[in-house]
Amino acid sequence: MSSEKILLLDGNSLAYRAFFALPLLTNEHGIHTNAVYGFTLMLQKIMEEENPTHMLVAFDAGKTTFRHSTFGEYKGGRQKTPPELSEQFPYVRKLIDAYGIKRYELEMFEADDIIGTLCKQAEEKGQQVIVVSGDKDLTQLATENTTVYITRKGITDIEKYTPSHVEEKYGLSPLQIIDMKGLMGDASDNIPGVPGVGEKTAIKLLKEHGSVENLYQALDTVSGAKLKEKLVANEDQAKMSKILATIETNAPIEVSVDDLTYSGPNMEEVTSVWKELSFKTLLEKSEYVTDEQTRTEIKFEVLENVNQSILKDTMVVHLEMYGEQYHTSELLGIALYDGEKSYFIPGSMAFQSKAFCEWLEDENKVKYLVDSKAVQAVSKKNNVSLHGADFDLLLAAYIVNPSISSEDVATMAKEFGYFDVLTDENVYGKGAKKATPELDKLGEHASRKAQAVWKLKPTLEEKLHENEQYSLYKELELPLASILGTMESEGVKVEAKVLKEMGVDLEQKLLTIEKDIYELAGEEFNINSPKQLGVILFEKIGLTPLKKTKTGYSTAADVLEKLESEHEVISHILNYRQLGKLQSTYIEGLMKEIHENDQKIHTRYQQALTSTGRLSSINPNLQNIPVRLEEGRKIRKAFVPSKPDWVMFAADYSQIELRVLAHMCEDEKLVEAFNHDMDIHTKTAMDVFHVEKEDVTSDMRRAAKAVNFGIVYGISDYGLSQNLNITRKEAATFIEQYLNSFPGVKGYMDDIVREAKQKGYVTTILKRRRYLPEITSSNFNLRSFAERTAMNTPIQGSAADIIKKAMIDMAKRLEEEKMQAKMLLQVHDELIFEAPKEEIERLEKIVPEVMESAIKLIVPLKVEYAYGPSWYDTK
Repeated sequence: MSSEKILLLDGNSLAYRAFFALPLLTNEHGIHTNAVYGFTLMLQKIMEEENPTHMLVAFDAGKTTFRHSTFGEYKGGRQKTPPELSEQFPYVRKLIDAYGIKRYELEMFEADDIIGTLCKQAEEKGQQVIVVSGDKDLTQLATENTTVYITRKGITDIEKYTPSHVEEKYGLSPLQIIDMKGLMGDASDNIPGVPGVGEKTAIKLLKEHGSVENLYQALDTVSGAKLKEKLVANEDQAKMSKILATIETNAPIEVSVDDLTYSGPNMEEVTSVWKELSFKTLLEKSEYVTDEQTRTEIKFEVLENVNQSILKDTMVVHLEMYGEQYHTSELLGIALYDGEKSYFIPGSMAFQSKAFCEWLEDENKVKYLVDSKAVQAVSKKNNVSLHGADFDLLLAAYIVNPSISSEDVATMAKEFGYFDVLTDENVYGKGAKKATPELDKLGEHASRKAQAVWKLKPTLEEKLHENEQYSLYKELELPLASILGTMESEGVKVEAKVLKEMGVDLEQKLLTIEKDIYELAGEEFNINSPKQLGVILFEKIGLTPLKKTKTGYSTAADVLEKLESEHEVISHILNYRQLGKLQSTYIEGLMKEIHENDQKIHTRYQQALTSTGRLSSINPNLQNIPVRLEEGRKIRKAFVPSKPDWVMFAADYSQIELRVLAHMCEDEKLVEAFNHDMDIHTKTAMDVFHVEKEDVTSDMRRAAKAVNFGIVYGISDYGLSQNLNITRKEAATFIEQYLNSFPGVKGYMDDIVREAKQKGYVTTILKRRRYLPEITSSNFNLRSFAERTAMNTPIQGSAADIIKKAMIDMAKRLEEEKMQAKMLLQVHDELIFEAPKEEIERLEKIVPEVMESAIKLIVPLKVEYAYGPSWYDTK
């Protein structure tokens, strides 16, 4: 084999992948740069790892290719390239030229065809080739000499396809990938395939017949009348689809493998491009550029005290903490920035300044922040309230694209020179348990963050306006952050004594169950060891294993649940696991989170995390306390009011997501049921099973309930079959009956998927977006998941919008009524308050009134409430 190594990159695919993997930000000149930056990171990584002797980046030459003469709708319906990406392609090409890499495109042909043709040339010479793309179509090129690298999540996670890997993954040869595409089609390229034939069926047929052509010569041997009917009706389409999916390996290119010799980058030109695009970190890491050339000097003044003169009408205020848990972390200092001057106030000195505290509380003084909720919580801990929060970097970036993590925002901000090259580890020391940074490093670090907020604000706000999301950001998420910060700071009282007693009780139950398991098994073993448990169940007792893992038999919960009727020991094991998790995760876990100074738990709400807009909580997670088991529900007994003669009051939305579904799909029967306050599951059972109300059995209602909620979460026949313990065929029939009974729901599902494919995202009632780049994926599983996500995100996200709006309205109403009652927790669709007993009568009126009018739907929102001496007693 030749010692030469040829690296061929799919330029369009990699730029596209980089664009969607990173946040959409611009440099100081307003140039969008995320695709170029991501492409650069990919390029650098692959070149360092592979050290190629020859290189080429291939591009598509235009929208029309020779394939359009075969099928005019080829790639039809594909989303238009975002203008923010289109404007970056010239810079990608400029960067490639600076690296000294050959690039090539050819009219009427795609990048795939250029790469395929060069692969064939190299194969004939016995040269080693690496192809890099985000498009799995190129896996058909894999040979013993050619490995195809496919980027997965993000920009540097790569899966390497060799013939053996293709065989292992699909049970096919690389060339059979073409036949697979011929049968199943490819939505991203609008290759039709055979309607109704997915990846699994296509693979099964090819394992039996080898190719599309062989399959059609042996149609009589295909089992399944419906499948055979589909294949017969679409024979021409299947054969055409195979042609469309075949990469041309004899394209008339005017470049050969010998022309691709690579001798390294022209670093002067590369750094020139980096400077033009403000890639600060890349420049700083480059040995070709000195620190003096790239490092943006940050000037800041360390203040020993805060006086009125430095506190301007508009400023960034950034609290630098050690670690994310700001309820317990040490405050290291506060950075202020007014657009010209930076100041750093070490430690908690700022909160000892009357001038600073008054400024912080003055709603006429405008504050920009990295995370306004954290600032509110820390301020409250210091007996001050934050007012005048006008910009929150974390929330703005999150709303622009909820799939962007806060880490991504920080990474990109840092890349544009807004955050320092110093990481928290650099400042605080590797693995440091306590923050002991040098004052100058700490001040510079915090000041850079403060300046980042100022510089990123215009870009993000412009994008919010462009997306019609400014109202969502300014009127919902930003005010909610203040409320959440106040709730976190207030905390909820938890009686450790009650938890300890529950722990003792659980220990006794676990010992009893353990003894029963040993007796039934005939010996003692480690119940928590999957390996030992597998031996007991499947070798000693002799149960039939349903699934195997690399280390032995699977004893996962879903496996054991299916075996529960086979042996008495299974139910004991499942119960043992549930109670063990309660003991370790919730009893012991909650005990660790009780703060000694006030005997309260101060959970942190993650407002910029979920893709749907729902809140989640951490330290501890109060939304996951299991309530299906009575032992789990009892944990809520430990959550009590913080004052004598006060009670806990809880209110939750009844079937809010189904009501949102009715609003969105406008199905007559659903709307009628909610408008007449009917039991929705009984009504569904009546319509699906065509029976009168009095003839609806408990099993009918249970099935109707499962499909009702299944619709909300993106139903599949497999999921419903598991839920109801019926066959997939029965589940599919039931779903079909449901959709026939509620045509508005079917119309909604079809419309929302179509809209997602056109726009690339779906929205909630308040314009919250969720981007779905996999909605046109050629991978059936990825595409199906994206389609289900498209159906359920607007419903779940709108429900989240409603309860968030209710929290804002509720906080305002309690203040207007001058009530002592406090909103303490939000758990899914439920709000939990504490209040003096004398205010309960007013709360019974106010809370449902406010929550039910948060957002107007075409069906009424319904709120149920209860109160008692503990959270447990509110149910």
